[in-house]
Amino acid sequence: MTKKVLVLAEIRDGNLRNVSIEGLAAARRISVDGEVIVAVFGSNAQNQTVTLQQYGADTIYLVDNPKLDQYTPSAYLQAMSELIQTIKPDAIIMGHTAAGKDLAPRLAARLGIGLVSDVTDLAIENDEIVFTRPIYSGKAFQKKKSTSQIVFATIRPNNIPILEEDQTKVANIVSHSIDITDLRTVIKEVVKKASTGVDLSEAKIIVSGGRGVKSADGFDVLKELADVLGAGVGASRGACDAGFCDYSMQIGQTGKVVTPDLYIACGISGAIQHLAGMSNSKIIVAINKDPEAPIFKVADYGIVGDLFEVVPLLTEEFKKVLDGAAV
Repeated sequence: MTKKVLVLAEIRDGNLRNVSIEGLAAARRISVDGEVIVAVFGSNAQNQTVTLQQYGADTIYLVDNPKLDQYTPSAYLQAMSELIQTIKPDAIIMGHTAAGKDLAPRLAARLGIGLVSDVTDLAIENDEIVFTRPIYSGKAFQKKKSTSQIVFATIRPNNIPILEEDQTKVANIVSHSIDITDLRTVIKEVVKKASTGVDLSEAKIIVSGGRGVKSADGFDVLKELADVLGAGVGASRGACDAGFCDYSMQIGQTGKVVTPDLYIACGISGAIQHLAGMSNSKIIVAINKDPEAPIFKVADYGIVGDLFEVVPLLTEEFKKVLDGAAV
């Protein structure tokens, strides 16, 4: 049985990413009676300790170094390599995020160990850790075991249920100093092209538009619904290629892969490339004028109609329901 599991916590814009909390739950699954250790990097590391300990961290390593405030491959690779030498974990868990997908293979290569990526589930079977991950663009799933001395995996956001919050839990806080040297890149400024909003990779609800929105202004009705639901706004590649929205919103095989609780597809035909990015959503609602659109084959609920008529009606109804629930 795994005794020590090291989880890398990700911070974005000063806030802890949800996938880090999910990483704690994943670590506890494979180390029921062992130690769950979390590494937090950057000047804002100290501010995350309360949340991390309440969601399952036994020990928290704080690496307060301004060179780690923003993710860069060389800096994070140095920091993680040194921490692993210090902690000597039996397993490592990271989020399958942009940073995780970049860092994990580099770290696995440096350590000379295997990597199981994009994990959607994990469990102990016959005293071995078994990982489940999608293949063939989500059409099938495979189970994998690691034969490496250190088990290493990245988990897909929104798939591992988080642990129940324990406000009485107190973690052991360790301040750890790491000297970051010989950086090849230094981030001077981060300029965000996409508008602020809910992070698609961690959004619980996504309202997405395709070519059926007809124009950039066509996304306005989707954004109104998203604002009411507290949802993220996504798009198909067709909508991005047509210039209706920025590619940062693209969901699909060549865009973001998402697994929200609710995915509302508006004016999206359902090309296989798009389905590869959202077909594992827990509930899919499709709105399309074409009753033969492929999207209806994967949808749990389908509405045949003009999105510019249907979506505003949904927005008004959700407002009534949510306003009533707030009373």
